[in-house]
Amino acid sequence: MAQLDEAKELTQKERLDFKNKNLVRKLIWMAIGSLLFAFALVPLYDVLCSLTGLNGKTNNTAEVLSTAKVDNTRWVDVQFTTSVMPGLGWNFYPKLGSVKVHPGQIETVIFVAKNTTNEVVVGRAVPSVTPGIAAANLKKIECFCFVNQSLKPGEEKEMPLRFFVSPALPKDVSEMTLSYAFFPSALVDK
Repeated sequence: MAQLDEAKELTQKERLDFKNKNLVRKLIWMAIGSLLFAFALVPLYDVLCSLTGLNGKTNNTAEVLSTAKVDNTRWVDVQFTTSVMPGLGWNFYPKLGSVKVHPGQIETVIFVAKNTTNEVVVGRAVPSVTPGIAAANLKKIECFCFVNQSLKPGEEKEMPLRFFVSPALPKDVSEMTLSYAFFPSALVDK
């Protein structure tokens, strides 16, 4: 009788071991799947931003530029705001707070960044456009955003932004805001 109880106990222990091993395998596969999904999000997000204009990221500007005609019948007021995240040690601002443009008209605005620290500092600008409908219609030809910018101690740098507002912008939108937030590059890269 004792051997029968021992055999039952052994099989229960074996079943429990099997279930535990199976659970560990499933958890490992879930962790691997989560990591793969996390790595896939970056290119998927870039594609989404490029297609929709979210986060100020746009593609195909050469295509749009070649077919865009200036709409002289209306004006769009493009306002610029800037912010510097803690830890960067920069002053950052646009030389002009806003510009009025005709849709399709190419405009250049200069932004100024100055390193106020005693060391080399690297930062990266991330744009944002509001209202959301305007984001897909702000086309950047030349931009300092999404690229690391390095400034030596006390260095001041002018950074141009060349852009145009697409004539496809809905007629009821007459104002938009382009905001740049400069982050320390180490924070952006993580």
